[in-house]
Amino acid sequence: MSLAKRATLTAAIVLFAATSAMAVEGARGFFPAVEQERGRLVVHGATDIEAMEPLIRDFQQVATDVAVDYTDYVTNDLYRDADAACRNQQNFGDILLSSSVDQLVKLANDGCAVAHSSAETQDVPDWANWREEVYGFTFEPSVMVYHKDFVPPEDVPHSHGELTDLLRFKPDYYRGRIGTYDLRQSGIGYLLAFLDAQQASTTYGRLLESLSRVEAVLRCCNNAVLSEIDSGNVFIGYNILGSYAHAAALRNPKLRIVLPRDYTLILSRGVLIPRAAKRPDLAGRFLDYLLSERGQDVATRKAFFFSRTGPLPANVDGPPKLIESGIGRPIRIGPALLAAQDQLQRSSFIDDWTRLLRGTAGGKTP
Repeated sequence: MSLAKRATLTAAIVLFAATSAMAVEGARGFFPAVEQERGRLVVHGATDIEAMEPLIRDFQQVATDVAVDYTDYVTNDLYRDADAACRNQQNFGDILLSSSVDQLVKLANDGCAVAHSSAETQDVPDWANWREEVYGFTFEPSVMVYHKDFVPPEDVPHSHGELTDLLRFKPDYYRGRIGTYDLRQSGIGYLLAFLDAQQASTTYGRLLESLSRVEAVLRCCNNAVLSEIDSGNVFIGYNILGSYAHAAALRNPKLRIVLPRDYTLILSRGVLIPRAAKRPDLAGRFLDYLLSERGQDVATRKAFFFSRTGPLPANVDGPPKLIESGIGRPIRIGPALLAAQDQLQRSSFIDDWTRLLRGTAGGKTP
């Protein structure tokens, strides 16, 4: 067996172990250089290897001499390790990716990032660029997902209010059948809940009461909730990132996706180059690729499925032009997100949420 074939086989084995049974946080994937390796990019991401693989492999068609070492994290673990490395002036990867952009903004604000400017970064919308240190490279609405075998057409919620009313009027049927994030484990779950509360505090409070009443199933992350829906253990998932939801719906056509009609939060997954990166040059090349027209095309077709400028995927129930409709509300990457990372406020928010969702009526966890 040739060296090239042996390297490809090794990568396939490592990647299969990492991505089987729906991507597992903490998994690692190694992608050998297409040609002779002259550099190695170390990526730490709170983004499933399944989603990043098409982008990494296409990047390597441009950077043929670059190998990529990728480790998948839960958002809170990524932030914890990156923060510790920064405070101790230690290396922690060459580039960080996370759906919890508030955590990346906090790292940048604490001096843990280096700025990067290029032709590709000039086209990034203002709401997806903070100080040229944190960039958003995806367009991912927060959606509701349901299993059509268990949710009749008349029950399908099309807004946060409709979901609240559904759970109030049919609590017995949906008890233990609604899934969402456990805010104590999930950084992105906390961020979306924090922003929900800002969008409509009264509506969100009523929704939390309804989730508690039906003993909502709480899980660490997107794929854990989607796995429960796929198996029929959970009927409806709330606040799921559209990219993961769409990927799950491609695997199981019985899963359906709804963009809430009152408002839909839109996340732009963040990317940051750590101050102590060993290969900031390779990190900059990869960041530019992610923001490039080519990278955005691959992301839309093969990885994250939603485009800032294009139409919604065919199987998604929502307005054709999300932002123009006024329904889509992008999460602005910037100092306002630091409020979500204020320790006292964060602790108070999660404690209040826990008391309600984990009270005598609600909050089933594994």
